[in-house]
Amino acid sequence: MDEFFNYKYDDLFNPTLKAIKNLGGSGAVAEIEEQVIEILQLTEDEVNEIHRESTTKLTYRLAWARNYLKRYELLENSKRGIWALTEKGKKTDSVDQEKVKKSVVKKDKEERLEKGNKTKDETKIENTTAEIEEFNWQDKLIDTMKQILPDQFERLCQRLLRELGFVNVEVTGRTNDGGIDGKGIIKLGGVLSYHVVFQAKRYQGSVSSSVIRDFRGAMVGRADKGLILTTGSFTREAKKEAVRDGATPIDLIDGNEFAEKLKEMNLGVEVEMVEEVKIKVDWFKNL
Repeated sequence: MDEFFNYKYDDLFNPTLKAIKNLGGSGAVAEIEEQVIEILQLTEDEVNEIHRESTTKLTYRLAWARNYLKRYELLENSKRGIWALTEKGKKTDSVDQEKVKKSVVKKDKEERLEKGNKTKDETKIENTTAEIEEFNWQDKLIDTMKQILPDQFERLCQRLLRELGFVNVEVTGRTNDGGIDGKGIIKLGGVLSYHVVFQAKRYQGSVSSSVIRDFRGAMVGRADKGLILTTGSFTREAKKEAVRDGATPIDLIDGNEFAEKLKEMNLGVEVEMVEEVKIKVDWFKNL
């Protein structure tokens, strides 16, 4: 199998810095990714190549790049997923890739030694961001969803939409219906109602722009909004087609977002809080 995306995570350090500077010093993950695509002039094949499940190589390696730059104190991020330059980052136009990697590895080693948790592989980065850690559980959840039957997946989508506030959610189950698997109504502020049709794609790989166009054609005269949920991902062209000027916009939920929504609603996912007990040695010394 051909490999299209050949940039390693450290090759993305400087493009990431430049991208955030281009955005005025801060930006959402999707905005930063789009800027990096333009800076590196990546092809559609490079952008869309899957790393695993619904995560592209570009998305995954950019997450590592941001993590390293954060550990190097050039970036900071909020709980809302916005990344911004620190004061040090604002004064830095470019970095030496090897210097950043060595600095972060050294910092990680020191922190592990402080915790008394030294491992054999001292070059392995353990202090990953929550963003990278999420890929692991999301992959497992997506794989679980792909193992269930098609009608079970449609019912899962139905349940999720109900939990998100949709009413009168039905799974049509018709064949040759232009890809429409169900419909529902969403009310804004309890006043304005929008009729929504949805497509549930239990999918391996990326959903293309042609799927978006076909779905839009099927919804004409039948709904105000369209929604496609998938266990896979959407190509860059598909995302552009979904919000194309002059066409009815279609909302997209990829595998990672699907997993996140299930977690938020506690649907098939249980979050356990791990208790950490810290011994206050100095307290005993002062008895």
